[in-house]
Amino acid sequence: MLVAVSGGVDSMVLLHALNMLAPKNRWEIGVIHFNHQLRGPASAADEKLVRSVAKRLRLPFYGGSAAVKAIAASKKLSLEMAARQLRHEFLARIARQQKITTVALAHHADDQVELFFLRVLRGSGSEGLAGMKWRSPSPVNKMISLARPLLGFSKTEIMAFAQSEKILFRDDATNFENNVLRNRIRNELLPLLKEKYQPGLTKTVLRLMEIAGAESGLVDEIAQQTSPARGRNFESLPPAVQRKKLQQQLIESGVTPDFDLVEQLREAAGTFVSIGAEISAARDAAGRITVRQQMPVPAFKPGELKLKLSGRGGAGEFGARQFSWAVKKYDPLHKRPSELATEFYDADKIGHEVVLRHWRAGDRFQPIGLRSATKLQDLFVNAKIPAPQRRRLVLATTGDGEIFWVEGLRIGERFKLTPATKRQIVWKWSTQVKLTV
Repeated sequence: MLVAVSGGVDSMVLLHALNMLAPKNRWEIGVIHFNHQLRGPASAADEKLVRSVAKRLRLPFYGGSAAVKAIAASKKLSLEMAARQLRHEFLARIARQQKITTVALAHHADDQVELFFLRVLRGSGSEGLAGMKWRSPSPVNKMISLARPLLGFSKTEIMAFAQSEKILFRDDATNFENNVLRNRIRNELLPLLKEKYQPGLTKTVLRLMEIAGAESGLVDEIAQQTSPARGRNFESLPPAVQRKKLQQQLIESGVTPDFDLVEQLREAAGTFVSIGAEISAARDAAGRITVRQQMPVPAFKPGELKLKLSGRGGAGEFGARQFSWAVKKYDPLHKRPSELATEFYDADKIGHEVVLRHWRAGDRFQPIGLRSATKLQDLFVNAKIPAPQRRRLVLATTGDGEIFWVEGLRIGERFKLTPATKRQIVWKWSTQVKLTV
């Protein structure tokens, strides 16, 4: 087997433990290390340690590296996602070259608990909450098995073993930086929960994960055994089985299922749901999914119009719409009239220039009531605005590029009127685009 070793305490303990057990079990072990090149000299020192330990133990060493940060930027991926993808591709490639079918990873019980809360916060279902399995196929090559022998051990037990066996390892300083959600869960949330709410949190969560995994497996088995040919109406199945059957079919069709997609298909038979730029899917009354090609979504529309907010008001035209604005003194005690296609903003926060344009890839917007900006595309999906219509909508930004108004959505949080507002902009528009929501 190959043992993936980063140089940290978890993987170094895994390597030494498996090497101790190797003679009795007649295992042949190879050491594999992937340098993410994220920490400069520290990353090089990690690789040097792993290489030297492999040499001392007389084990073959397989090293690889990649400029993860640059690749993440070019592919528009998060650092964590890019690192994971490149690492798994490297593990699978070496395993395939060496004709090895098992790669051992050093995930442990504390990792499981962190993953549980990470997936809770992301809204995962029972299958996701079940966490990592002792053995699972590589996400890159299903013929390669990933084994996790330390899942039953806590970080405390691993540290104790390292100390008793005098195992050398290196600490990754980035594990203590709270700019990554997983680190904040590890360093802030879990200590708080253990101290204030549940000292036995690890045991409790692991038990819950086991229950979730068992129940998810049962639903999966029932869904596989339930066939439309038996005459049972899809609508009469329990919701959990409905979701699982749709999920299974989407995966078989090469579509990555998410909850919103599955729910849209589950709740309406015969209605095609857009999955990507050129694919849509629908289910029939028996629950069978059909995936079809659809007309390409119109490209993002170029062009923009800059408006100077000089004087007391003005007007302009963009995207087949008429716009007008008026700057007025703001009195919080004065009741504003309720008018269609009219919004009110803090004039001083918007500034002296407004840019009108269409939606662009990567746009982010903070509607009133949200604590932070989010992807405009996600807001369109939540509002059930069809993809072709999104390209025709107009939005307005400040001169600095911050979006304060999007046609069909709520006003921008940062530009709303407050008791401190001195001047307001009365923003009006007329539209020829009919929204289908």
